[in-house]
Amino acid sequence: MAKKRIVVKIGSSSLTNRNGGLSSEKLLEHAEAIAQLKKSNYEVILISSGAVAAGFSQLGYPTRPVTVAGKQAAAAVGQGLLVQAYTEAFKTYDIVAAQLLLTRDVFVNKEQYSNVYATLSELLKRSVLPVINENDSVSIEELTFGDNDMLSALVSGLVNADFLVVLTDINGLYDENPHTNPLAKRYDFLPSISGQILAQTKEDSGSKVGTGGMKSKILAAQTANSLGVNVFIGSGTGKNKLLEIVDGNGDGTYIGDNHTSSLRKMKQWIAFHSPVVGTLVIDKGAEDAILYQGKSLLPAGIQRVVGTFGAGDVVEISNGTQIIAKGQVNYSSEELLSIKGMNSDLAMEQTNNSRPEAIHRDQLVISLKEVVS
Repeated sequence: MAKKRIVVKIGSSSLTNRNGGLSSEKLLEHAEAIAQLKKSNYEVILISSGAVAAGFSQLGYPTRPVTVAGKQAAAAVGQGLLVQAYTEAFKTYDIVAAQLLLTRDVFVNKEQYSNVYATLSELLKRSVLPVINENDSVSIEELTFGDNDMLSALVSGLVNADFLVVLTDINGLYDENPHTNPLAKRYDFLPSISGQILAQTKEDSGSKVGTGGMKSKILAAQTANSLGVNVFIGSGTGKNKLLEIVDGNGDGTYIGDNHTSSLRKMKQWIAFHSPVVGTLVIDKGAEDAILYQGKSLLPAGIQRVVGTFGAGDVVEISNGTQIIAKGQVNYSSEELLSIKGMNSDLAMEQTNNSRPEAIHRDQLVISLKEVVS
């Protein structure tokens, strides 16, 4: 039986002390929990923040810097210290750690994507633990990228992970802010991210030491789900916390339904390898249906067709100002021009096509960019 592949994302808030610096105690606990996961025959990839936290005091900053230059300088110093701390911690358990620093370009450049996939596959084959972080010191976008939340989702898709665990200082997703309302209700399971869930989650609901809030985690979960990966967002303590999470007993929120391996492979191809040959501009109703209701794109929701393409090609889906998804179309551009805005029954009758969807949900992935609601 093949080993299950787990991606674990640890944010700054789960790695730092009261002053915002790196907490050795927390790091060692995470390392022990990951060691227990590997001991139980799981393959593990770690996405870890904490470079800025590890480095700012070495530069003479009394607290975590707030300027871009200060954060990047701290990250340049701290990245080496962070991976050294992990290397020493995992050595206790006879685990070899390897560092990879990635940027967004990896997920849009086919050659880079393939190279990173090959490297990660070889490391896992040799039982090495990859420790991945965004290349903070050179990537300005990272500073607003959600504290590696979206990076963890994209890596999960890249490696065909079975599960993504996002560890944070809040034990899951609530219907209201649990810090201000003690009666707030936690969601133990969500089949998908709805518009209501995203709308009720504020941008600033995160820790003061992290760059991402709960909203960035939800956007990451939405992306991971669209790539066929189920997600856990929450907290835990002790050496068995990750085992408890993957066994379904975690202190947090589980997000996403199971996906078949064949569906995952199709979505991986659409997301990372397929050439885009056109664009469909859709209305607000279709946008909400795709992003928040897990629905397919119907001809009725299409406003404009850009480019020339055939049935089976991959196109981008735009709300008029932003690319929100990619998908494999069931109709040619010529057909879509003639049926855009129509209900599905009329569209099928006019084109002699048996498929009511312009793009079926199984052939559609949420955009790799964060969605602004």
